Amino acid sequence: MYSESDYLLLSGLQHLRFCPRQCALIHIEQQWSENFFTAAGRVQHEKVHGNMAESRKTVKTERNLKIASALLGITGCTDAVEFYSDGKIIPVEYKHGKPKENTCDEVQLCAQVICLEEMLCRTIDEGALFYFKIRRRILIPITDELRKETIELAERFHRFVSDGKTPAAVYSKKCESCSFIDECFPESAGKNKSAVDYIRRRLRQGVSALDE
Repeated sequence: MYSESDYLLLSGLQHLRFCPRQCALIHIEQQWSENFFTAAGRVQHEKVHGNMAESRKTVKTERNLKIASALLGITGCTDAVEFYSDGKIIPVEYKHGKPKENTCDEVQLCAQVICLEEMLCRTIDEGALFYFKIRRRILIPITDELRKETIELAERFHRFVSDGKTPAAVYSKKCESCSFIDECFPESAGKNKSAVDYIRRRLRQGVSALDE
């Protein structure tokens, strides 16, 4: 169990799972950079958080709840949490893009579940991810395996921040949609890297973003 003075931001779990270097730039070096994708995502989240709580026949939806977990040593806020008349609770996390190849979104959602379970003394079996790009809501079972991965990632996140070391850049396809690509400059890593190729790719990315 962690004390409140040791709490880190819940979003860091998603950042660390997505890219350790991005996580270090945000949570160790305290940098933040915004691009077309993060700006669009921010606007969408502001719309979600700006809405009032709402009640329907069998469900009440609360938004922007402050949450924390002593087990994980994290704190943050939810996009939305649905409370059903039969006692079921479903947190919903909104994402700008589409489902990812790894579990970075799932562990962020699971961390919210663990926070809510501690605070409400309830068991939550599933959550949901809503992706704006595909306009689809996906139910995510909160399995023992996902809980284990989330707890281990939280432990790694605390060690990572405590060490205070920013990993070297390693270029991959996911770098093209990262808001830190200009600060990180991952295409400079490794041999046979071309500044001309980098500029051409950045120009193509800008045109592609305008077309969306």
